[in-house]
Amino acid sequence: MKKINCEKYLTLKQRRKLISEMRTSLDTDLLKVWYPESLDSSHGGFLSDLTYDWKPHGPQHKMLVTQARHVWTASRAALFYEQDRFRRIAEHGFHFLKNSMWDTDHGGFYMLRSREGNSVPNPQGENKSAYGNAFAIYALAAYYRMSGDRAASNLAKETFFWLERHSHDPEYGGYFDALMPDGSWLSKSDTQMQMGYIGRAGWKDQNSSIHILEAFTELYRVWPDGLLRRRFLEMLVLIRDTMVTEKGCLTLFFERDWTPVTYRDSSDTVRKANVQYDHVSFGHDVETAYLMLEASDVLGARADAETLSVARRMVDHALAGGWDDKNGGFYFQGYYGDDPDSLSIIDDSKVWWVQAEGLNVLLHMSKYFPEGKKYAEAFQKQWDYIKKYLIDHEFGGWYSEGLDKSPEQRKKPKASIWKANYHNVRALMNCIQMLNSECEMVRREAGM
Repeated sequence: MKKINCEKYLTLKQRRKLISEMRTSLDTDLLKVWYPESLDSSHGGFLSDLTYDWKPHGPQHKMLVTQARHVWTASRAALFYEQDRFRRIAEHGFHFLKNSMWDTDHGGFYMLRSREGNSVPNPQGENKSAYGNAFAIYALAAYYRMSGDRAASNLAKETFFWLERHSHDPEYGGYFDALMPDGSWLSKSDTQMQMGYIGRAGWKDQNSSIHILEAFTELYRVWPDGLLRRRFLEMLVLIRDTMVTEKGCLTLFFERDWTPVTYRDSSDTVRKANVQYDHVSFGHDVETAYLMLEASDVLGARADAETLSVARRMVDHALAGGWDDKNGGFYFQGYYGDDPDSLSIIDDSKVWWVQAEGLNVLLHMSKYFPEGKKYAEAFQKQWDYIKKYLIDHEFGGWYSEGLDKSPEQRKKPKASIWKANYHNVRALMNCIQMLNSECEMVRREAGM
């Protein structure tokens, strides 16, 4: 990779200001409010449902994805701050994962448990999900990296091999998300449980795939196993070369043989009924751009040219079609209809996790491509947007959607089984670390 002239896209003064703002926000608006408010001291793990002012309210069902994300966040925070407080929080969450969410009969992690860690009266509660189990691997690998607890690394490896036996497709590659309790593929003929948590039975999808890649990235850092490397590379290549279109957006769903699922040649009624399977997801596009670059680095390719080119195409597509030039922020969904060159916005809400992933990847792009300042300017505008419209400066945390488009979110819940804190914590930690390292580079180059 060529040497980067950091002063081309952000001055030392700008960097110091951004570092100070982001560190304060990370501390005050996120970690100090999520912990202890989300800790379940009675039953272990983390509470799922919290009001706008952080009061427990709701069923408090514990979904694997949410619990695992908290373990990952606390583990990463323990390394970032070098504080035992976060190590203890991560350990608290790890024990709930291991003792209450792992299926001791069939292996693999359950997707949904009650607050106490028991079965819930939900037809999907006993099902398994590759997406969910990927987040378990992600959390366990990060916890082991932080703690050195071999029980966590052993469980991460066991989960990887469970996915290998049950979810991996030996004929066409990739993984099925929707699984029965015993790990068998969810049948299309099972009308009661036709839907998985992420995808339909018999389909493959981008969302579980990108998070399997993310999990393998984290696991490979601590366990550079040969089979893991093959599956790791398989997922990177599948996502980059099959799931990303020439335009720069992801195809969302596929048949088993990787035939794209699309309804764009159907009637308007059919298209509208199936838009959730066949739209442009700007958040997943920018997130995937980052996850591919991270994977490439961990594989030892130092953001190889092909992966970097595709990642840039994805970010450029999102900026061109899904970016609010006036206020900043990425819209939620777009759609290519009858005109293959015309992208329309079908959901202009600015969902919190999309903005976090956008912030992270824009700084990465400004680092790789400092010429012209396009990405640096968008990065700064994105941070200004987040400060103005997403951060709750009164009660802490982030709103679920930006207030410029969704002012009602001011009094909506801060936490649910689908809203934790790993997207925004990761984004701020990554940005702070990048800006810090580049400040050091600027000082060295200037002889300071």
